[in-house]
Parts: sequence; C-alpha cells; structure tokens
Amino acid sequence: MLGYQRGDQAATTVLIRQVSPLLLRFFASQDSSRPQAEDLLQDTWLQIHKARHTHRPGEPVLPWIYAIARHVRVDGYRRSQRIRWREQSMSTLPEPTQSARPLPAQAPDFDALIAVLPPSQREVVAC
Repeated sequence: MLGYQRGDQAATTVLIRQVSPLLLRFFASQDSSRPQAEDLLQDTWLQIHKARHTHRPGEPVLPWIYAIARHVRVDGYRRSQRIRWREQSMSTLPEPTQSARPLPAQAPDFDALIAVLPPSQREVVAC
C-alpha cells in the first residue's frame, strides 16, 4: 500500500491483483450478479484511489479496503433500490393497425412545405 501511495506502478499492480479477487467474492456473496459485482469492484477501486492518502502506513490494509468496499456496497444497494422504486412497470403497447393511420395518396413536395416559412427559417431547414 505504501508503494501504491507513492505512485509505484508495480506495487499498484500487485495490490490490485491480490485484492481484486477477494473484493469480487465479497460482492458476489451478497446476492449480486456477476456484472453488478464487477461494477461494485470498479467503484471500490475508484474510491480506494481517491482515499489512498488516508491510509496510515503501518496499519493493516485489508480492513481499510473492506470498510471502503462495504460503503460502496451499501451505496450500490441504495442506488438500485431508488431505481426500482422509481421504475414503473408498463404493459407493452399494442402495435398500430394499418387503419389507425391512413397513408396519403401522395406525399407533399418538400419545397412546397417549406415555401410557407420565412426565408431565414427556410434556409435553416433546407441546409
């Protein structure tokens, strides 16, 4: 973690490779689907990156990471509940029948339609 805080790319790679499987299992064990668990994992790494300066050297890393992951999981749960609460189930709309919208015998000419517009508006529509 100290190397990650200093910006050491090798230390960052090692940390991510060692901790990501643990976090993924943590999220997957909470009845999350695999894509949801992966989204939570990405959110967790974003939060870890933002808060990396708050980890105190010499202190255990995993409890600090799991605390962040727990907050991300709670935020994700709240977000999904808000979405479900606001969503409204809709029945599928029936397909329109041919008689519902009669087709004109001949479509009007485009130039004839825009001829009634003032020249400045006609130029915008025509271009």
